This record gives sequence, C-alpha cells and structure tokens, in this order.
Amino acid sequence: MKKFNFSAGPSTLPEEVLQQASEAILDLNKSGLSLIEISHRSKDFVAIMDESRALVKKLMKLDDDHEVLFLQGGASLQFLMAPLNFLKKGSKAAYIDSGNFASASIKEAKKIGVIDVLASSKEANYTYIPKNYEIPLDVDYLHLTSNNTVYGTEMHDFPETSVPLVCDMSSDILSKELNFNKFALIYAGAQKNIGPAGVTLVIVNKTLLGKTGRDLPSYLDYQVHISKESMANTPPVFAIYTTLLNLKWLEKQGGVSAAAERNKIKADLLYGEVDRNPLFRGVCEKVDRSLMNVCFFLNDEEKLKEKFDKMWKDSNIVGIGGYRTVGGYRASIYNAMPLEGVQTLVNVMKELEKTA
Repeated sequence: MKKFNFSAGPSTLPEEVLQQASEAILDLNKSGLSLIEISHRSKDFVAIMDESRALVKKLMKLDDDHEVLFLQGGASLQFLMAPLNFLKKGSKAAYIDSGNFASASIKEAKKIGVIDVLASSKEANYTYIPKNYEIPLDVDYLHLTSNNTVYGTEMHDFPETSVPLVCDMSSDILSKELNFNKFALIYAGAQKNIGPAGVTLVIVNKTLLGKTGRDLPSYLDYQVHISKESMANTPPVFAIYTTLLNLKWLEKQGGVSAAAERNKIKADLLYGEVDRNPLFRGVCEKVDRSLMNVCFFLNDEEKLKEKFDKMWKDSNIVGIGGYRTVGGYRASIYNAMPLEGVQTLVNVMKELEKTA
C-alpha cells in the first residue's frame, strides 16, 4: 500500500503521474529511447518544453507580457537572480520577513544592493504574517514569500501597490486562484506543489527587464533564458516532463479553482481536529494559517509522543515531523495529497484521544 506522504518537499505526486513518468524513463513515446537519454534539442523534448510552458500560462491565465521559464538552482538561486534583474544600480528594494526562506532571500539580496525590511514577524518566531506596513514608492520592487513551509503561515491577501511585486510562491503556487499578472516576478521550486525536485518555475514580466544598468552573467539574466526558451543550457528533462504530467493532471481535475476548493476542505478538516482535540494545539495565528502546511503540537509530548508517532506510522503516514526550529508536527497537504490521507491522519488523532 502506498504511504500518505505529508513531507514538505519533495512532496507527494499523483499515482498516475508517477506511473506515466516511470514508463517514459523506459521508453518515451515509443521512440525506443528513455526520456533521460534523448537530446534536449530533439523534437520530442522541444514539444514537452513548449507544452509545459503553454500549460502554465493557461492554468495561471497569464498575459502576453509574462514569460514562463523552467530553470535550475531552486528558489535559492532566485534569491540572487531577482535583485540582479530588478534592482537598479544605486537604488533599493523592499522585503517582508515572514519566515526562514524570506530571511534567506533578504540575506542574498543584501549582497546586491540596499534592502529595506519593511516588516518582520521574527520576534514571534514567525507565527504570523506581517501586515499594515507602508510601502515606499521609491523602491524598485517589493519581495514577498506567499507561504512559509516551516512555520505554517500563508499570505491570503497581497498588497495593492504600484511598486512591482516579486514573490516566492514555492509552496502554494497553483493551489488557489490569484491575479498572477499583477506580479513582476514569481518563482517556485517545483518540488513542493507542482512536480519533482530539480526544476524551478519562473514567471517574469519581460517588459520590466533590462533596466538595472547591470552587465549580468548570462546564466543569471532572465532575458537570456527567455531568448533561449528555457534552454540556455541543458534543462532537467525528467523534472520538466514530470511537472508537465502533473500540470495535465491538475487541469484534468478542474484546474486551479477546483484545487483551491479541495485544498480548503482538507485544511478545514485537519485544522478542525487540531482545534477540537484537547491533546493538540496549533502553532500560528489562525488568520494566517497555511492551507498547504498545517503545523501543530501535542500538548503533552513527554507522555504521548511515542504513542502518537507509532500510531501514525502504523497507518502508513510519513513525513509529518515538524521542522527542527519549530518542533511538533507538520502535515503538508499540497494539491496531490488526497482527502483520504488527511482523513487518515485525523482518524489517528481521534483514536489517540480515545486511548490516551
């Protein structure tokens, strides 16, 4: 029996996607060649790349100004590429510090130029999303992190501003409907919600590029990747193909709006049990709770942790250990996590209450 994988990433993928990807490893399109040995310049892979980019545009309802790229280096490389491509020489950018990855992006951006941290929730161990901050109009962009996997918080609203918005959406991209065209740059490591590890999805408004006054290294220049249609170097063919399969699965399931409905049902079910069950408590402010990463504690770890851990492991659940700086438990319920998996975890929590 396949286990319910609640890991924050690499995360669970639909079984049919895994089956199709495994078949392509042996033979892609009855070509007699494996997906991972064909040329990335071949007709078969160029078609995969083109379809992948087109399907992202369709699912996100992107306009013609926004280009879709599949790059490498994870979100961590984007921490550097974002300021290199959007922060003008002698200017400054604004950031919101809402978690560990937001903090990491600030650290990298400060190597490029002046960074104003407008607000932070670090003093409360990132248990809420900063709000009610003033956005200066003299910054080149405002950087946000939409979902914080470690702490279980999520931005449910985005600021209305004339300042270009840059957003790390690694762990909640395509989980809910947004006006994605309002962002100058979106980036997301695929391994949390849209595919396997090894590829990073980047959506960039090309009309805003080439204005920093910097002579960029080719690989760090979005314009180069746009001109080469995401193939300035050999792309990660397996990760892109599997992401395409997952995007097609998402479309077949009703697209982003249907995913949002399923994600809310799953989150309401699990948070409902966390709040109802006297053995558990939540981690962050309720208004900022993530629909992707549900973090919670046992109220009496010393007495119940060993028993609870055995119970969920015996129920074919894996990956719910909390991040080392937070502790407790974290259940990541991305698009591909079935309701059955969440219900199984809730049943274990109810059973613990009965037998504690």
